[in-house]
Amino acid sequence: MKLTFGALVALLTVPATCAFTITAPSTKSTSLNAMKSGSKGTGEGWLERPAAPVNSEASARLTLQESLKGSSFQKRLSLLGSTGSIGTQTLEIVDACPDNFVVDALSAGNNAELMAEQVMKYQPKIASLSTPEAAAELKDRLIAAGCKNMPEIMFGDDGILAAATYDTADTVVTGIVGAAGLKPTIEAIKLGKDIALANKETLISGGPVINPLVREYGVNMLPADSEHSAIFQCLQGVPEGGLRRVILTASGGAFRDFSKDDLFTACMEDPRAVQAKATTHPNWDMGAKITLDSATMMNKGLEVIEAHYLFGASYDDIDIVIHPQSIVHSMIETQDTSCIAQLGWADMRLPLVYSVSWPHRLKMPYRPLDLAELSTLTFTKPDMDKYPCIGLAYAAGRAGGTMTAVLNAANEAANEMFRADIGLGFLDIPKLVEGAMEAHKSDLKIDDVVLDDILSCDAWAREYVESTAQSMRNGGKILSV
Repeated sequence: MKLTFGALVALLTVPATCAFTITAPSTKSTSLNAMKSGSKGTGEGWLERPAAPVNSEASARLTLQESLKGSSFQKRLSLLGSTGSIGTQTLEIVDACPDNFVVDALSAGNNAELMAEQVMKYQPKIASLSTPEAAAELKDRLIAAGCKNMPEIMFGDDGILAAATYDTADTVVTGIVGAAGLKPTIEAIKLGKDIALANKETLISGGPVINPLVREYGVNMLPADSEHSAIFQCLQGVPEGGLRRVILTASGGAFRDFSKDDLFTACMEDPRAVQAKATTHPNWDMGAKITLDSATMMNKGLEVIEAHYLFGASYDDIDIVIHPQSIVHSMIETQDTSCIAQLGWADMRLPLVYSVSWPHRLKMPYRPLDLAELSTLTFTKPDMDKYPCIGLAYAAGRAGGTMTAVLNAANEAANEMFRADIGLGFLDIPKLVEGAMEAHKSDLKIDDVVLDDILSCDAWAREYVESTAQSMRNGGKILSV
């Protein structure tokens, strides 16, 4: 197997270059951990207590303690988003390891038919859907199927909250999308439940609220997406202060083979073709929103923010490399400059199973990685001018506080409007996001951020993008925001 690293050491330094700038507060800590971590060896910019159980003496002791219990453990799950891709794949894990997992609660959208099948099979105590109509349909289907152990059927936000806080569940899998996942996650943390984190908004928008709660209530935030799970797995056994850098890998999205000039020219001359390509991933079939985020590389910028809150790393010590084969899911560099990577086929079940079984390694019926099949693994540095969303994400993360909530919401709104075909161009997405960030500077809140601050900033950013785009769009040309 040939590894073409392309001067990997040089590639792994990603500058945060974008027009948006703000002076962020100092996050330098005086703790022993912070004084040792990072490329500078000072801990400057590192979080003293990350959300994931890593990079501390306490987390090392906890990992050893849990490991020594052996693989005969049993966890009771509350699954939020049970009919989506995260939910159905989590239930496949339950099927493969029935002695290790019990399902106590399920919540989902409006798919009453699939929810009825799940209830009949897993017999949860609570089943919740989005609307009263869907909940009524679920009840009718269960009665018709002869359900002998009828769960409590609920709906709406109250139903999601009840599922997340069900008393016997010890682990909550957050597979629902958007800000709707914030409140139930917070309430689950307050009850001491571990979180298998598949909802990006939890830390990208809510990090300033979530991380202090994780510390206060002593719970474990366990990443369930491939990149952060890879980093988490690589960190097992790394002692306090031993982490130097986090290295996120990216597929590069739809335009990875375009030069910056070619992409910008195509945006001006053939915006329809760009729109079609931006919503088609070169490697696999994903949801429309994440596919477009991959094309703009905003998805990787958001993952940088998530990595900061999960693992405590300074933004100066979180790097991105483009890896088109998507076999190396991410890497870490330790203080002795060793680079540790996690490899595997692109299969979301792998990070999911580790998030609900950590620190154990369960025997799973998945296809093993065959390195002989891989002729080449390549790594290249992302073009920050070509992908301005990366720089915006770094800038928002360094600003801290409510700025990351604005970044995330503005991107979601611009992403949705681009896909709705209302006349926005591909390059309008970063313009609108940057405009929202600039407009928020005067209202930026750094200290004592609460959930209401996050939610109000989320709503404001969406309104800003919508109103700005409606008033300034000009036939798909770049907006002057």
